[in-house]
Amino acid sequence: MQPDLSTLLATALRQLDYGQQPATLYDPIRYIMSLGGKRLRPLLTLLGGQLFTDDLVPLVKPALATEVFHNFTLLHDDLMDQAPLRRGQPTVHEKWNANVAILSGDVMLVRAYELLFENVPLPLLPQVLRRFSQTAAEVCEGQQWDMNFETDTSITIAQYLDMIRLKTAVLLGFALELGAVLAGASAEDAEHLRQFGTDIGLAFQLRDDLLDVYGDAATFGKRVGGDIISDKKTFLLLTAQAQANPAQQATLARYLGQPLADADAKVRAVRGIYDELEIRPQTEALINDYFQAALQHLERVAAPAARKQPLHHLALQLMDRES
Repeated sequence: MQPDLSTLLATALRQLDYGQQPATLYDPIRYIMSLGGKRLRPLLTLLGGQLFTDDLVPLVKPALATEVFHNFTLLHDDLMDQAPLRRGQPTVHEKWNANVAILSGDVMLVRAYELLFENVPLPLLPQVLRRFSQTAAEVCEGQQWDMNFETDTSITIAQYLDMIRLKTAVLLGFALELGAVLAGASAEDAEHLRQFGTDIGLAFQLRDDLLDVYGDAATFGKRVGGDIISDKKTFLLLTAQAQANPAQQATLARYLGQPLADADAKVRAVRGIYDELEIRPQTEALINDYFQAALQHLERVAAPAARKQPLHHLALQLMDRES
């Protein structure tokens, strides 16, 4: 079922008209939208709607709004992070320049709103736009918190979890909620789907943090230990700092925030502290807590089990699990 939905989304994305002139404004949009990706957010919208209706065609263009918005955030995030590559290709600010990245991103946000107010039925439009605006603001809040954390030495685990909820998870929750609302679901079912998406998003980001330290470089897609090298505050690091004994604290202090002479040595030392404190199983336990909470919300949605199966299967795929 998912490949058919993916094909439907891919065809609709190719047909989107972002604008023509000036080309330096619109070519970067077509460029970043052509770089691929999982298209997870619009897929979630269709899967959320599929729980309650067989006619998904009216949901396609509103679903695309989540993908355009997501890529808008990536375009601006890349600029703020000065990232050279996105999905293996030059980022927009590298291929063009920073001013182009800002303006093209602004237009993408406008286009995301247009996809909603031109395609959402009028009775539902105020509710959808209000929730989308709230979600968009939360994503920006999450990004700002993430940047604040780079220089803040007093970050708590709770603050970190709230940051990744805002930056990553809430858009997944909105995507599912959008599909449910457009398909005529009850407010209770739409809320359960929003919570399902948010909890899966939290579990997915924590899993990504874990793989950055313990993943296989051949399959992870980026350098293992990158978060350690860059002193990125993750659940793993914050938990280690909270639980470390004086000797372990001294080791962490020797490597964190210091000029980098030997990156591999730093990764080995910090990962060694994680191993001593059993940070990996603690992280895996929290991932599983969020995953199970997500499945409980899905279970409570008033839809046939057979219609829930694609969402359940997708959740397993995201967590790289079999059951």
